Formats: sequence, structure tokens, C-alpha cells
Amino acid sequence: MRAFDFAPLLRSSIGFENLNRLADFATRGEADSYPPYNIEKVSESGYRISMAVAGFHRDELDLTVQDNVLTVIGRAAEENGAGERQFLHRGIAKRAFERRFQLADTIKVVNAGYEDGLLNIDLAREIPEHKKPRKIAIDGSASSPQVIDQTAEAA
Repeated sequence: MRAFDFAPLLRSSIGFENLNRLADFATRGEADSYPPYNIEKVSESGYRISMAVAGFHRDELDLTVQDNVLTVIGRAAEENGAGERQFLHRGIAKRAFERRFQLADTIKVVNAGYEDGLLNIDLAREIPEHKKPRKIAIDGSASSPQVIDQTAEAA
């Protein structure tokens, strides 16, 4: 069952046009788990994605954010003298990869760093002013009915 009908949910909802796209994205299984990563909440509005990219140099990694999708691409550069090296066991996988993360509208990428074989991507929840909760004043004149025709009231 891959197709979901969200019509009953969308009848009373406004602004959830991409719900079908998000549901399709969530139900799509990722077969490849390389490279491994962690997603952690570091503060009330801060998050961090840590990816284990051992063997990659900073120049071989590319981060792009487009349409609320963070894409991390690793391209393994050709090693100099690769023909001279003979591995008896190669346990450090250094193969090309592309990993995508779906971001909410309020999540922004604020920083990225590379240290000790880990790519750390810092994210922050930034709620725009127009999306923050605000109090709505209730005008007293709207609660009392306004008389339109004096003769209709007398009858």
C-alpha cells in the first residue's frame, strides 16, 4: 500500500499541499546506509547531523540546500599511486555517496564543520515573526447585534 488518499485530511487544512510529497518521501525506504549518521537535538532550537566520512577530505564533500532538502555528496578523489598500493584488507569504505535530508520550513543550516572524520552540520529552528503565536484582540462591538430596521424589531 504505497498510495495514500489524504483528501479527508486536507478538507479542513490550509497550507499542507506538500503532504503527499512528504508521505511519499517517508515511505520510500533507503537501501544504502552508507555513510552512517546521527541526528541529535543539542538545544531547544538546535540540531546537529553528524556523518562518519572517514577517509574523505574537505574538498571531496559538497553540501547543498534546495527546496528544504539538504543534500550531502561525497566524491572520492583518485588516490595518487593507487596502483602501487596493495590492500590485504580494506575496511575503510571510501566510495562516492549522496545522502538527502528533508528539512522543515523553519529549519535552517547554520554551520558545517569537519573534524576527526566526522562531518558535523548544525541546524537551527528559526520561526519567522509571522508564524509565531500572537494574541488577537476581541472587539466588543462585534458581540452586540446591530439593529438594521427599527420596525422589524417592534413587530
